[in-house]
Amino acid sequence: MPTESVVRPATPRAPGPFQQGDAVYLAKGPYQGTPGTFLNLRRDPKWADIRETNSEVRGHPVEWISLSKPFDARK
Repeated sequence: MPTESVVRPATPRAPGPFQQGDAVYLAKGPYQGTPGTFLNLRRDPKWADIRETNSEVRGHPVEWISLSKPFDARK
């Protein structure tokens, strides 16, 4: 019985940890605690731009950025 070759599409790349518009904050680094909005990864995917609350756009290492947790007023 002949064996047929099966061509499968390439596995899509896993999405990054952040999506444009996500509320984030700097969990590490000299600006730790700074909140902002995730904009995009830079050409070097280890760096990302966030819009900080003062409306400035700054680049930070992705490893410093964490998703903000929604505020729970019940706590």
